[in-house]
Amino acid sequence: MHKRMTITLDEAVYEGLYRTVGKRRMSQFIEDLLRPHVMDTALDDGYRSMAADQEREAEAMEWCNAIAGDMANDAR
Repeated sequence: MHKRMTITLDEAVYEGLYRTVGKRRMSQFIEDLLRPHVMDTALDDGYRSMAADQEREAEAMEWCNAIAGDMANDAR
């Protein structure tokens, strides 16, 4: 859901924004700039990047399986 708000900008900043992104894209441009500063998505982005690395995921799975095997051999 989107919320509507009113902001005040210096006229020169507004004109630059209008020239750069156009009138219909200002809200999305500002949202894209603000999102990393107000949402904690860095951790999610990092995990997504690591999961996409297939070589790293294969090594992690091998490591996990080795630990599980070591634990199975431990005396209780």
